[in-house]
Amino acid sequence: MMMAFPLLNWSLVAVVLLQCSTDPITQIDQATGKDRGISTPQNQMSMDTTKKDNPVYSRTDTTKVNLAESEWKKILTPDVYYIARQKGTERPWTSPIEHSQEVGTYYCKACGKPLFKSEAKFESGCGWPSFFEPISKGSILYTPDNSHGMQRTEVQCGRCKAHLGHVFDDGPPPTGLRYCINGVILDFEKSSGAKK
Repeated sequence: MMMAFPLLNWSLVAVVLLQCSTDPITQIDQATGKDRGISTPQNQMSMDTTKKDNPVYSRTDTTKVNLAESEWKKILTPDVYYIARQKGTERPWTSPIEHSQEVGTYYCKACGKPLFKSEAKFESGCGWPSFFEPISKGSILYTPDNSHGMQRTEVQCGRCKAHLGHVFDDGPPPTGLRYCINGVILDFEKSSGAKK
């Protein structure tokens, strides 16, 4: 028996998909599913490693960071604040680093803590940058997340507790894990010996 499905206007579907891949990143409120009205064009999501306006940003300091939300709001851009402090999620397939094959290190954009090496990055097809292991055990904190009727494990920065994404047990060897990370929260520094 054949199931009847309403006819789709495939040209309209193609236009919508094209829009999703080229429009600015629109942030969706996790609780309501509504557009939060904050967007950052992809070409403005450069990996700024200077962080002149962020006094806690350091790639060498291991001191835990504990700031009031009002302070975080002052020093983080709206898109980074939404992901890091409000546990937001960027739209899938919008991160400029999702398909990057550059060799180097990924850092927390909120505080500068080293999180992942590019050697642990893999193409998962999930729409977000994915890694099979963090740079060290202390890089990541793990928190149960039972929101949206699901049981997941949230991953946070081990220094500032910024929301990074989630970890799942469907990754490749050697760990079998997939750290599904919002690209907005990652800074990248290319290795000095990497080929251009």
